[in-house]
Amino acid sequence: MPPVYVRTLVDTVDAAVPALLLLPDRATAEPLSPGKWSPREIVGHLIDSASNNHRRFITARWKDDLIFDGYDQDQWVDAQRYREAPWFDLVMLWSQFNRHMARVMAAVPEEVRSKPQARHNLDRIAWQPIPADGCATLDYFMADYVGHLRHHLKQILGDGWDAERDAHHG
Repeated sequence: MPPVYVRTLVDTVDAAVPALLLLPDRATAEPLSPGKWSPREIVGHLIDSASNNHRRFITARWKDDLIFDGYDQDQWVDAQRYREAPWFDLVMLWSQFNRHMARVMAAVPEEVRSKPQARHNLDRIAWQPIPADGCATLDYFMADYVGHLRHHLKQILGDGWDAERDAHHG
């Protein structure tokens, strides 16, 4: 049986796509506040997160640690000019990539996901970091990925956008 966060990811994507597509196109290109990303840039950042974590989650099967390369989020968002990209295209790419990520996560054997790793850099690359001297698991990192994604969706859609799912799934 796949971990709970895999179902959470799929349910989140299913709920978020129609909510995101209801946003007025012009508003998706405007920063949420001065100096912050626009919804297009946030979704672009989530695409970049999926891209980077896809490789991490796959290669973790054959590693004896959880040490992964980082990336400069702002540079990636700027380089790809997400603010100028079509909103519908960004939402569809994000949704399809994350449906694939759910399959990738579910395919990792439980013994790989749950293996404690003393060597990691989740103190630097996780959304909710683990201290460098603590043990980490790939399970934690995958769940952290889903938490990060949901955090950014709340920035775009507001705190209560997925209240019904949250009430039923904790």
